[in-house]
Amino acid sequence: MKTTNRLSIHFKVRVEREKDGKAPVYMGLTVNGSKCYIALKSLQVDLAHWDIAKGSGRCNTKQGRKITEYLDDVRLIIKEHYRQLEIKGHRVTTEALKDAFLGNVNEEKLITFNDLVAYHNEQAITLLSEGTMKHYYVTQRYLTKFFQKKFNRDNINLIDLDYKFIADFELFLYNHKPKDHQKPMDTNGVLKHLIRLKKMVNLAVNLKWIPANPFLGFKMSRKKVDKEFLNEWELKSIETKQFDIERLNLVKDIFIFACYTGLAYVDMINLKPENIVIGLDGERWIRTFRQKTLVPVNTPILPKAMEIIDRYRNNIRAEANGTIFPVISNQKLNSYLKEIADHTGIQKNLTFHVARHTFATTITLSNGVPIETVSKMLGHTKLATTQIYARVLEKKISEDMLLLKSKLQHL
Repeated sequence: MKTTNRLSIHFKVRVEREKDGKAPVYMGLTVNGSKCYIALKSLQVDLAHWDIAKGSGRCNTKQGRKITEYLDDVRLIIKEHYRQLEIKGHRVTTEALKDAFLGNVNEEKLITFNDLVAYHNEQAITLLSEGTMKHYYVTQRYLTKFFQKKFNRDNINLIDLDYKFIADFELFLYNHKPKDHQKPMDTNGVLKHLIRLKKMVNLAVNLKWIPANPFLGFKMSRKKVDKEFLNEWELKSIETKQFDIERLNLVKDIFIFACYTGLAYVDMINLKPENIVIGLDGERWIRTFRQKTLVPVNTPILPKAMEIIDRYRNNIRAEANGTIFPVISNQKLNSYLKEIADHTGIQKNLTFHVARHTFATTITLSNGVPIETVSKMLGHTKLATTQIYARVLEKKISEDMLLLKSKLQHL
């Protein structure tokens, strides 16, 4: 097997520990620049038969030649341990060689990273959405590619996970050049894979499969990115646009509905008539759960959203599926949104998730709805997640300054 490990072995006598003309011999091991020393307790040499310059027994004495033969045997033992570590898929280190030589190796089956992946996926598949699981599968494929490049195999033992492993994987992700049309990963793309790896590693720590968390002290940075959203004029241009193509009208209605409810694609497309309820205020509400996190979502239905619901009340395709809207894939929906952007002159990258951002920013926060209320309606588990939408818009600045002008005039 091809390996990048470099092993060197040498021997030295600890002259300062000489007693009655004899001194102990230590074996020095170096693997990829990492060093350690092992005391050869069964060997005490007479300094008269030791060649300090060569680090072996003197060749001109019988006792010296016997010492050299013994050291040659030790050297062969170390090389065999080295070979066995590679065959068994262990990472070769000075500590691993030392443990093998001293007989400190536990021969029980070591838990591998693939064992962790299998257990994680078995548990997560019942808790996470299909879309979220797909992201984990992508991260796991990148890890396999990293194993192949770094260790020349498809799997490693969990005990080989350390801080350096995390740092090397991060660098691998940054340097990875996709062979298809995809762009190289940016900071946030790398971060998502590291977050998924960290969650799997935390599971291994909790299961006591690894003694320490390799992420301890590892800092992960996020690049601040403004979430794309539609301002009120862009939103109005889509609302008032009528298309000759029926599929574009359907996509427009679904998109506008999401702009006024904040629902994610999977929650919107699975919305059923029973999810429309009468709230304590006597008004109609959407009551459902986010498929991604199973967090409850309770949102009052704004008039514009109610108009769209009424428009599809007797839709044959929707009734066949038992849903409020006809089912359309997220991929097709996003593709048709590009056409809508072209027809309405919107220069932004229009995707369905822009609707959720528009609800958070243009519809609610910029109109004075408290961020805590917006967070509840979006189904966020942390207020910090909602705060990425809390930008000060030009409209809000203008309104605040007009209020200030009015106050100053009265003064």
